[in-house]
Amino acid sequence: MTTSYLVRLRFEADGPAVEGEWALPGPAEDRYTEWVGLYTKDPKVEVHLIEKTGARERVLRTWTAQGENTL
Repeated sequence: MTTSYLVRLRFEADGPAVEGEWALPGPAEDRYTEWVGLYTKDPKVEVHLIEKTGARERVLRTWTAQGENTL
């Protein structure tokens, strides 16, 4: 099974998402950091860094108005 890395941006909880997908973690981490810097001034915004293997998704990092959670 192939593993890919997603960055998912939501402008409100459970709202529509903007998403990017990369084969390597480095570019995904860079985009995560970029989106956190650009969009998280709005307290409703959420940014997630996700590892995806097959249909399984595992959240690695999350940024919300309360700050970052790293799993």
